[in-house]
Amino acid sequence: MWHDPIVSEVRSVRDAHARLHQYDLDRIFRDLKEQEKRSGRKYVRLPSRRLPSRPRKSRVG
Repeated sequence: MWHDPIVSEVRSVRDAHARLHQYDLDRIFRDLKEQEKRSGRKYVRLPSRRLPSRPRKSRVG
């Protein structure tokens, strides 16, 4: 199997961060949001876009 060192590093950092918070998604999320606040960067939230609906295929059987 092909090995990408960058992907391995990202996964390692992500796992270390998750381990620090006992793999609790709520704690991980709160920590990431706090890091965003401390960074001083501006984050843009775009409104969600609705995908155009596709016509349904009729089932003849």
